[in-house]
Amino acid sequence: MSFTNFLAAELLDHFMNDGAYTAPTNIFVALSSTTPTEAGGGITEPSGGSYARVSTAGTDWNAATVADPSLKDNLNAITFPTATADWVAGANLTHFVLFDLSTGGNALAFGALTTPKPVLNGDTASFAAGALDITLD
Repeated sequence: MSFTNFLAAELLDHFMNDGAYTAPTNIFVALSSTTPTEAGGGITEPSGGSYARVSTAGTDWNAATVADPSLKDNLNAITFPTATADWVAGANLTHFVLFDLSTGGNALAFGALTTPKPVLNGDTASFAAGALDITLD
């Protein structure tokens, strides 16, 4: 799992009291069929077929562990809308991406899926509770 350059800079400035970072009210979970970059590019989200990012609030995540690495994971299942068409023409979805808005916005962090797979018409993509791990070392 990686933080994007945008989020890393915001957190460092906030930590060093050189500008206040205001965390988004919700974090939106997205899927990508390509590998994101730390610059926030390289993301290929599905379009159409009822795809939409999933909104999560702070209460949808477990408290971070005090460990090496520290871990924060989803308390509740994260479930995408049921696909009404093959997403990205049936290509494997390979990564998750966390955004600060439901569309557009800033990519904040991303990671590879354990098992890349396509989402086809009628499928419902989801992460079981505890399956989406965010770590900081």
